[in-house]
Formats: sequence, C-alpha cells, structure tokens
Amino acid sequence: MKHHHLFEQSVQHAKDKQLKKGKGLRWWQLSLIGIGSIIGAGFFLGTGLSIKIAGPSILIGYLIAGLTTFFVFSSLAEMTVNDPETGSFRTYARKAFGHSAGFLSGWMYWLSGVLIMSSEIVALSTFTQFWFPHIPLWLFSIIYAVLGFGINLLGVKNFGQIESLFAIIKLSTLIIFIIFGTLFLLDFISPKDIVAVNHSGIGDLFPNGIGGLWSAMIFIFFSFGGIAVVGIASSELESKKDVPKTGVGLIITLISIYILSLFFVLEMVDWTIINESESPFVTALSAFQIPYLDTIFNVIIISAAFSTMVGALFSISRVMVSLAKDGDAPKILQKKNNRGVALPALSLTAVGLTISILFSYLLPGTMYEYVTTSAGVMLILNWVIILASQIKLHPTYADNHGTFKAFGSPYTSYIGILIILLAISGAIVHVSQRIGLFISIGMILVIFIFSKFNTREKTR
Repeated sequence: MKHHHLFEQSVQHAKDKQLKKGKGLRWWQLSLIGIGSIIGAGFFLGTGLSIKIAGPSILIGYLIAGLTTFFVFSSLAEMTVNDPETGSFRTYARKAFGHSAGFLSGWMYWLSGVLIMSSEIVALSTFTQFWFPHIPLWLFSIIYAVLGFGINLLGVKNFGQIESLFAIIKLSTLIIFIIFGTLFLLDFISPKDIVAVNHSGIGDLFPNGIGGLWSAMIFIFFSFGGIAVVGIASSELESKKDVPKTGVGLIITLISIYILSLFFVLEMVDWTIINESESPFVTALSAFQIPYLDTIFNVIIISAAFSTMVGALFSISRVMVSLAKDGDAPKILQKKNNRGVALPALSLTAVGLTISILFSYLLPGTMYEYVTTSAGVMLILNWVIILASQIKLHPTYADNHGTFKAFGSPYTSYIGILIILLAISGAIVHVSQRIGLFISIGMILVIFIFSKFNTREKTR
C-alpha cells in the first residue's frame, strides 16, 4: 500500500509539472515577445532623425547599443536564473541597494511605460487617420487602448501568442527588405527612378563627426528600450534556465536585423535626403515606385506601435503588482484572477494612460514631445540600476555557486553603465532632448522623495 501511495504521489507530481509546463511560455515564445515589444514604430519611423544627425555612423551606433543591451540582459539573466523573482529588476534593486532603490526603479519604469504607451497610441491614431481623415484622433485612441487592454485580459498564454504573431510580421517585413536590398546590391533589381538612388554607397562614415554619433545615441538606445519586458515576462517561462538562451537569440537577431536593414537603406538612397518626417524605409524604396508603398508601411508601422504598446502594458502591470507586494503601492493592486491577470493593476494603468492621452491632446506638441523624450530617458536610466544591482549582487551568486554568470562580469556591467551615461549625456546637444533630460531628472527626484516618505511611513 505504501509503495502504491508513493507511486500515486509521483504520478500526481508529474501531472502537476506537466500542467505547469503547459501554462508557461517556451523560450522561443519569450524571444518573440521581446522582438514584438522592442521593434516599434520608433525604429520604422524614428531612425530618420538618427540618420539625419549621425549619417552612416548610425551603423556603429546600433552595434554599440546592441552590445550594451546584451550586457544589460546578461546581467538581468544572471539575477533571474540564480534568484527568480516576479518583480524582476526592481526586486533586485531593492535587494542590492535597499527599499528606496526598488521603489525608484519600479515607479520610474511604470511612469515611463505609461507615457510611452500614450505616445504609441497617439502615433497609432495618427497613422490610422491616413485612411479615415474625418474621424477624430481621440476615437482611435479609445479603440486602440481598449484593444490593448483586451489582449492583456486574455492571460499570459494568449498574450504570448498574439505578441509572437506581431513579432513575426515585423521580422518578416525587415527580412524581406534585407533580401530586396541584397538583390539591389547584386544588380538583380533596378530602380525606375535612377536619380533618386545613391550609387556611391555609404561614403563618409562620420560626415558630422563623432559628435553627430554621440548626439544620436540616445535615439538609437530607444530602439532597444523594451528589453526589460523580457526580464519581467521571464517569470512566466516554463524553465528559468532558458532565460540566457532567450536573450542571446533575441539580441543577436535584433542587432543583425537592425544593422543589415539600415545598411541597405544607406546603400539604396543618399542619406542626406532622409529626414524625420518620413520612414527611411519608404524613402529608400520610393525610387522603385512600388504600388501602395505608403499604405503597406502604414500597416507595418501600426502593427509595430500596437505590439510595443501591448508589451509595455503587460510589463508595467506586472511591475505594479511587485510594487504592491512590497508595500510600495496599495496592496489591492497585487490581486490576480484565475488567468493570472492583475485587474486592479491594469485598472490603475488605465487611469494613468487616460490622463497621459488627455495631456497629449491638451499640451502643445513640443511640450508633449519633451515629456515622452523624458520617459525614454527614464527607461534607459533603469538599465543603469540593473547593471549596478548585478555588480552588487554578483559576489553572492558566485559564493553560492550560481548556475549562470553574466558575460564578462563585472567588467561588462561597468562598461555598460559608462556607455549608457555617455549616450544620455548626448541629449544635451539638442534643445528638445535637453529639456526632456531635465524633465526626466525632475520626475526621478519626485519619485525619490516619495520613496523616502514611504520608507518613513513603514517604520512608524
């Protein structure tokens, strides 16, 4: 009877394990979620500004930013594998530097996420109005916000499948463009408008000097800004040991796709005619006179912006749950339903998003641009906290014979911090970015003051 009882226990354990396995994400799904959350409208549209500032040296900038992103993810992976926490980077910040650091990191990420989501929704509405010019922007904003929340309400598994689909669309688009560029380079495809094509190739790598690349680095880093989503979503993996595999595949894919696609843009058209008002991909392809090109890229940019917005909503809601568990937000926000969806946290995010979207329509365009720029700066500054946390906690994992070590640790973490701070300092060069940088510093100071107030309340 005893053996029979043990056998039943082992069978039940296997069933529970299989059930859990079926509910979790596979490593490739998480990689696709990362791609869906990272490759946004900013890359398809915003790289025009980076090219205008830096010229062809943008290729070097993307390589530097990609390697730095790898250092950040490697550090986050070390902490995740050796010490799995649902709160991800903000929990490690609290363990490394105390309560205030965790509070600061979490609320910085949530606030920047809400602001970035609202800018994505405004972009989505603007691009959709291309087909429906008489429908007001605010109506599209409501529709996209409801759709985004609806996808998150479906639960982790369905969210992962939908984000994976968006990732495949974006990857396919860029891969097709790279194939098209290769055929052009090999003279298998000829443009109809010969004058518009740059036959001299990339040419001078630093037409605006090192300073041009330096001032463009902050925008280049924004193209990798969604990497923290992967760290947060890693808590949903079937096996935490797959975190490093996820990150390596994701970042190699991103760097390769980014650099190759931009290389062909610069080969297909003279970089001096690229500007921020039009996608560089549309500019590069316009010489080939492809039918419905604007409409095709409008659809692509909409899918890119929407999936980035959905991924941001997923991650900031989970960070809010972590803040609530630590007493850094109202306790009710940590409640989840049977699908694993934190409805109270999503509701608070909905309120924050509504306020942010209202400001986007009420504030002058330049002022709202400053605010969204500051959100991007806060997002990248959180990477510094991740790297610093890994440096502080690394000896603990080493002493405990951790199963995974960050690449080149701790030297790569120090190098990453230096590169990020240099990139952010480049925002001083341009007026709009400079104001955005000062606004982000102001927001961080306000959050820090609240963290100290919250700590005092806890000790009473």
